[in-house]
Amino acid sequence: MARRPEHSAPPEIFYNDDEAKKYSTNTRIIEIQVEMAERALELLALPDDDESRLILDIGCGSGLSGSVLEDSDHMWVGIDISKSMLDIAVERQVTGDVILGDMGEGMPFKPGTFDGAISISALQWLCNADKSYHNPHKRLLKFFSTLFSCLTRTARAVFQFYPENSDQIEMVTSQAMKAGFYGGLVVDYPNSTKAKKYYLVLMTGGAAELPQALGSPEEERRVNYIKKRDACRDARGKAPKKSRDWILAKKERRRRQGLETRPDTKYTARKRSGRF
Repeated sequence: MARRPEHSAPPEIFYNDDEAKKYSTNTRIIEIQVEMAERALELLALPDDDESRLILDIGCGSGLSGSVLEDSDHMWVGIDISKSMLDIAVERQVTGDVILGDMGEGMPFKPGTFDGAISISALQWLCNADKSYHNPHKRLLKFFSTLFSCLTRTARAVFQFYPENSDQIEMVTSQAMKAGFYGGLVVDYPNSTKAKKYYLVLMTGGAAELPQALGSPEEERRVNYIKKRDACRDARGKAPKKSRDWILAKKERRRRQGLETRPDTKYTARKRSGRF
């Protein structure tokens, strides 16, 4: 059985330059991260009103999940403990602001700043004591308490994570509830060994029904989210993803944000010949 990354070294050490580069260039890893980020964004249940929201990406890494938020026209801020990962995010010229920080020391943001938060493959790191003075229960409570504060009172936070056992699930959920959140666990494809995914869905505005998990009998009647999202976008007159108009609009947003952007040319968005 493969050793879990969080058992190998603290995250700021495990995700060194070599590991960060491998993580950010492996096409299979990128594909999985994007799929999980899209699912987390769906579980946020943001209003479908064409308004851009400000989302916090916790454990943002090299900005893979941030790109999903950007593609949905949302603004985002990312925080991560690995400087090597953030260096790659800067190299990739992500549109979100990225901050070096430790989840367990709390979120350094003003109250009511964010309309939602997502986190992909990061929460399980807080279940371990990487230093002699680390107490996982206290660090989780500190994290969830400060996160609750910096979210609006209608916001959700969605965490995709890899719990090692039921004790970790209980520890994480109990500390989240103690911090003031409502919600619970959504387990997609619970009967599949490979496809099974855990999402902790937390709500700030009171108890509400949890979203339907994928892979359940009821879900078979559910319209695929990605297709539904693209269909709604087309209906609203938005350009299809990766089209020339979509790329030009994305570059224009970067210019408005004062970011360095390559000039538009007749070759923008043109597909390359297979000869190269």
